Amino acid sequence: MATAVETLGKLERRITISFPLSDVRSEVEKRLKVQAKSARAPGFRPGKVPMKMVAAQYGYQIETEVLNDKVGRAFNDAANENNLRVAGFPKIEPKQDAPEGQLTFDATFEVYPEVEIGDLSAVEIETVKSNVTDVEIDKTIDILRKQRVHFHTKGEAGEHGDGGAAVAANGDRVTVDFVGKIDDVEFPGGKADDYTFVLGEGRMLPEFEAATVGLKVGESKTFPLAFPEDYHGKDVAGKTAEFTITLKKLEWAHLPEVDAEFAKSLGVADGDLAKMREDIKVNLEREVAGRVKARNKEAVMDALVKTATLDVPQALIAQDTERLAEMTRQDMAQRGMNVKDVPFPPELFQDKAERRVRLGLILSKLVGDNNLQATPEQVKAQIEDFAQSYEDPREVLKYYYSDRRRLAEVEALVLEENVVTYVLGLSKTSTKEIPFDELMGSAQQG
Repeated sequence: MATAVETLGKLERRITISFPLSDVRSEVEKRLKVQAKSARAPGFRPGKVPMKMVAAQYGYQIETEVLNDKVGRAFNDAANENNLRVAGFPKIEPKQDAPEGQLTFDATFEVYPEVEIGDLSAVEIETVKSNVTDVEIDKTIDILRKQRVHFHTKGEAGEHGDGGAAVAANGDRVTVDFVGKIDDVEFPGGKADDYTFVLGEGRMLPEFEAATVGLKVGESKTFPLAFPEDYHGKDVAGKTAEFTITLKKLEWAHLPEVDAEFAKSLGVADGDLAKMREDIKVNLEREVAGRVKARNKEAVMDALVKTATLDVPQALIAQDTERLAEMTRQDMAQRGMNVKDVPFPPELFQDKAERRVRLGLILSKLVGDNNLQATPEQVKAQIEDFAQSYEDPREVLKYYYSDRRRLAEVEALVLEENVVTYVLGLSKTSTKEIPFDELMGSAQQG
């Protein structure tokens, strides 16, 4: 039996659940008798253990199960009778002033909110686009060449050698010994032998690289180096050290020529350079299309968050906060980090969780009102698109269709794209062309 629903706040509700204590005792006795048929105890044959011993061993557990079942069933019945859409799990607490022979509980919970979507035709959304040109293809080829670089001793006879006069320059790979001191005292991490790096890649601090440029093999140089205030080594951050470096080895970078052999190394069997460029262009365009789609989807989601009005259930935020924290923990563990004693404060994830829950409720409203669910045909088309970049597309199809959870992930992705298409079709959209490098997040080095 449940009382009327009490409204405690915008979304918070309370129902009082009550049922006879005799019902609980009767059900506990039934379950104990069933348990007794298989109960074991020293000195007794299976099924012959006295009921008092069965009750002593299993009574608390069974009573807890019965109470949970009855309270849960009563709460669900009450929620259904009152057409309540419960968000999250109810907080159930026993009432101390229950009538004689009755068990009474208060169930406090939240309900799903009403979601009001604003006038989408008045919403302004800026989308982006980007093109792949020969410039981007050339930059990519340069990157691929650098990934296949070979280093040769600098100073030997030949095109890049000039005997013992060879000096370190940007692009060279150098091997050095160095030692750093602060107030004439060496500090941890400030000394190394046979340390190798490529000048100009920014791996070392600018002063360190500048001091190395121009050195010949065997030469040493002493120079001051000011560590930045935000340097990752806290013991030396903001301090000035005196370093001495000695150049031990100097090598120049030999980049492979862009020829048939280079094309073959990229998977073009016949070494056709035109085909190689076309393959690179197709891959870049696929990457651009994915990033453009992601940027435009984010713009739509931002617009929906601004135009929709709703109260977000705190219970759902709490659940998603825990989910995000656990996902982060698992990701860090998979990267080899020891996270056993690492704290994951909920506040680190709360804002993101709140946005995710808010968007989930908004999308659910839009999908339900406008029939934007993912169709089987759309899901299959999306998986086939994923499969294009794999050697055996059939294996990709099998991978998704053999696991309902994987398929659900694709369905969710298609559903979001349906929403994006729907919103962009109604709103005031403008398109901005952005450079390839900006879209990719960082400029590629030529």
